[in-house]
Amino acid sequence: MTELHRPRIDPVPSGEPRPRWSVMIPTYECAGFLPAALEGVLAQDPGREHMQIEVVDDCSGDDPQSVVRRYDGRAAFHRQERNLGHWGNLNTCLIRSRGELVHVLHGDDAVRPGFYARMEAAFADEGVGAAFCRFITIDDVGNWTAIAPLEGDADGVIEDWLERIAIGQRVQTPSMVVRRSVYEALGGFDDRAGDAEDWEMWTRIAAHTRVFHIVEPLALYRIRASSLSRGTLRSGEHLKNLRRVVALNRDVLPEEQRKAIVKEARETIALTAIKRGRRFLGSGDAAAARAQVRGALRTSRSPAVVERAVVFGLIAARRAVLRPLATLRRRG
Repeated sequence: MTELHRPRIDPVPSGEPRPRWSVMIPTYECAGFLPAALEGVLAQDPGREHMQIEVVDDCSGDDPQSVVRRYDGRAAFHRQERNLGHWGNLNTCLIRSRGELVHVLHGDDAVRPGFYARMEAAFADEGVGAAFCRFITIDDVGNWTAIAPLEGDADGVIEDWLERIAIGQRVQTPSMVVRRSVYEALGGFDDRAGDAEDWEMWTRIAAHTRVFHIVEPLALYRIRASSLSRGTLRSGEHLKNLRRVVALNRDVLPEEQRKAIVKEARETIALTAIKRGRRFLGSGDAAAARAQVRGALRTSRSPAVVERAVVFGLIAARRAVLRPLATLRRRG
């Protein structure tokens, strides 16, 4: 059944060149950010024999191919025949990869100096199937806005990583590197996860192999100004996707911990949704704010969630009363 939702990632045919690295760059309407992504990779480029670099575009209208041409053909370019959506384009990246280590780097994200050398060292242990570093969030113009929390005091394998990642998304895609053999064993991104496909994948990987963590923040994850207003967030669809991922993740959890982890994951999702609802309310988008709180209460009715929802309701009611009064005063 899962094979219908997770495409097979077949091994690279024997006789084909196998570089150490595949840096696969999915793009869709982000050509303005693509130079930063490519230049961060090319500054660390060990050469064609060691690194595949390929941009995989999902029928963008902003001509990313013209950006790729600026770099003297070092990066390959593949354009989908039709728009496949986020899930389809990601899986095309995995299918087209040829390297032993696969790094999916969205076209609006980037890497910092030393990323590939440090990440490669994490795979000296053959038992490590994936590795990730901390990441820095950046805005549209590249300003740093936050740094991901530490997952450990020093570089190394995180022994309880499955339990941690199953509770909530703690990793962003530009910071993660995975052996291609792991994707071959597990399949591609799951189309049931919607826009939460990366969380499901990192949890599935954590249940299958050891995961190494590097404490230095070497990846840049861009949160664009338009991100909060995207349809799945405003409507609450993103919350539905997260609940689906919790259900999918349940099957890979240790049986004795399954119930507790699922409960905590749902509470974490709900609390985050209410926090997001507060931001929507502050920006004047009351409909999106209400969708977050409704979705939160469908996700969890823990005491903490109910308490935050009640506080949200009081704040929303106060705003609803005060806003008309402020308008009347201005008119007076």
